[in-house]
Amino acid sequence: MYRNAPLRTLGQSLPTGLVLSVLTCAVSAAFAAEPTDLGTVGAFDSKTNATAAIPEAAKAATSQGSLEARSAESVVSDNYVRNFTSPVSDYSQVFQITPGAFSYSPNGVGQGNAGTTVRGLTDSQYLITFDGIPFNDTNGVSHHSYVFFPAQVVGGAVIDRSPGSAATIGQATFGGSLNLLSRDLDSQQRTSVTGSFGTWNTKLIAAEHETGQFGPDGASNLLVNAQEMKSDGYQTYNNQDRKAFSAKYQYAMSANTVLTAFTSYMEVKNNQLDAGAPTRGQIAQFGDNYLNSNDPTQSNYFGYNLYDVMTSFQYVGITSNLGGGWTVDDKLYNYGYHNQQNIGGPVPVNVPATGTTPAILATAQIPKNDTGIDKLNSYHTTGNLFRISKESEMGILRTGLWLEYANSYRHQLNSNELAGWADQVTPRFSETFQTYTVQPYLEYEFKIGNDLKITPGLKLADYKQDYDHLQDLKKVGLLGGTLNKVTGVVTGGLPDVTNSVHYTDVLPSLDAHYMLRPNWSAYAQYAAGDLIPPTGAFDVPFAKVLTPPKAQKSNTFQVGTVWKSDRYTLDVNAYNVKLDNSYTCNVDPLDPTTQVCAASGTETTRGVEAESTILLGSGISLYVNGTLGSTKYSNGAWVAGAPANTETLGLIYADGGWNSAVYTKRVGKLYNDGATVSSYTINPVVLTNLFVNYTFKDTGKFAKQAKVQLAFNNLFNRHSITGITGNGSDSNPLSTDNVTLLPARSASLTLTVDF
Repeated sequence: MYRNAPLRTLGQSLPTGLVLSVLTCAVSAAFAAEPTDLGTVGAFDSKTNATAAIPEAAKAATSQGSLEARSAESVVSDNYVRNFTSPVSDYSQVFQITPGAFSYSPNGVGQGNAGTTVRGLTDSQYLITFDGIPFNDTNGVSHHSYVFFPAQVVGGAVIDRSPGSAATIGQATFGGSLNLLSRDLDSQQRTSVTGSFGTWNTKLIAAEHETGQFGPDGASNLLVNAQEMKSDGYQTYNNQDRKAFSAKYQYAMSANTVLTAFTSYMEVKNNQLDAGAPTRGQIAQFGDNYLNSNDPTQSNYFGYNLYDVMTSFQYVGITSNLGGGWTVDDKLYNYGYHNQQNIGGPVPVNVPATGTTPAILATAQIPKNDTGIDKLNSYHTTGNLFRISKESEMGILRTGLWLEYANSYRHQLNSNELAGWADQVTPRFSETFQTYTVQPYLEYEFKIGNDLKITPGLKLADYKQDYDHLQDLKKVGLLGGTLNKVTGVVTGGLPDVTNSVHYTDVLPSLDAHYMLRPNWSAYAQYAAGDLIPPTGAFDVPFAKVLTPPKAQKSNTFQVGTVWKSDRYTLDVNAYNVKLDNSYTCNVDPLDPTTQVCAASGTETTRGVEAESTILLGSGISLYVNGTLGSTKYSNGAWVAGAPANTETLGLIYADGGWNSAVYTKRVGKLYNDGATVSSYTINPVVLTNLFVNYTFKDTGKFAKQAKVQLAFNNLFNRHSITGITGNGSDSNPLSTDNVTLLPARSASLTLTVDF
């Protein structure tokens, strides 16, 4: 945070840090649906309306609830991100510590997509935001952890396991929100250089410059980070090359107004197989780490399977205390995603005979250029999030408007990888679509006495999508045309078909928050959330859907309590969530490059959660969390990917230059769908990570300080199965089932020097 530098405003000299601290506290109260500021996790005296000293246990906690929380929340500290995640991590590792959350990357931490599961709900059933701005794919509300925001860019997170209040905006409030926070800026100048080397030839180099306060009256501050990571990866021939840049700038325009600008860019290249995982047969023959081959006669040849993903994310925000209890916050943003992928097809055709292998010749049924697939998924999203509040003796009025426009283009074309990826004329599919989102909201927090607050709210969620599907081979079809299988050209028929869909939901919320003591609070919440259906619902002949799908809706009821003391923190909640109009998306068994989405009926998830940090003394603390519950369809069958229980145990030591921890996460038994619902049983998975950090603070004239980190992921080298996809079952396992495993133990040694 800013501190000490004077800021002259209206004839007065004010510390810039004080200006930003006061504004932060004001905005945190005024816009309560925004991610919780880490300062509010401490005790709060409602009689004096002031934040009390933060209890020692709350200072030490790496994840904890907030006394001001109106729903089940976990606030993940910057200390956890800086010290207890691998330096090559992506943002998914930030969520791992919290109750009920887990994810796996089979190629190693930070080296592939790791979709997080929370309360048994998988990625695409909840929001992810960055500084309050939701970001997601446009063909379904899914996310790609390895191409947005590496962990070094993240300054903590707030996980809200509920649809939130009316002021919580997004296209998937259905299952909750995982809110990433950008880094706080320091008052003092520094330049940091980081080098890391680890298992699988994993190398990272990063340079970061913090200007400290500069400019007239020290009103400006800038943080810039640039990094590159390269690795061979755990899986065979799944190499990674990640480049990232980010910058955050803040300017205190006056004692009451702050401007913030943020930008980030990333490019990731790898050899990820589109199927995502090897088969049982391949693992049995080649080993647990098998994925790609170096044999150009095979479809999984690494040279045929290429990802090149570029992303960007920018926003400019203004926060202002207007006086008289009025506060305003506005963010204008845009982000983009461009994923060019090449997918190896079946054994290439027109291959000459070699030894006992006969030549494979093109025919009218097997065109010469029908070997690989040229795949593109891209979108550009622009939006504005405006919030305004008015605080009075009676309470706080909060209202605002979220507007967003996304333009998307996707295609898949049969392509000949043997001839420089020469594309066939007629696509497997090719579509453009635009998504328009409008969400106004209104809520009022009534203050009833000093300790009780009741907040009713209402939000309108309005979505419109316009589609243009070109004549194709796999989705909308030839549209009356005729395909020449030798040339791949379609004659006649409609060149394209257009359609549109409109979803509107009214989403109420009601919560009560009560301060039992300055260090003890309780809450009760009802909230309705929604989830826009995937665009794949319209991937049918002529794009004709007689009955358009409905937006999925959830109704959440939960109660909880938060306690803080110098010895321990404790957060406990119980929840019941009903999910209507649910969709299940799986790989098309006839086309592994395609997801098929179908309505799967009503789901109910219910259970209890708890987390606690306990100070044991001498710099040692214990972190524990646990969940116990169920996620089932209305017929009693378990929903795929939802465990009955999860547990986390962490032992942390922080004293002097030492800051070290060991964390163990256990995910209970769960099921995956196969030939039928819950065909495959996934046995409990236990994963342990160890981090040993030491900071040398007396380095003389050489540097300001230096930190050494030794990190081990999967310390006990377990190779547990984490997922299975296929058409078999426990009693009929197929050699063609795709099986995902934990990556083997990995270690890294990292040195960061501050100048």
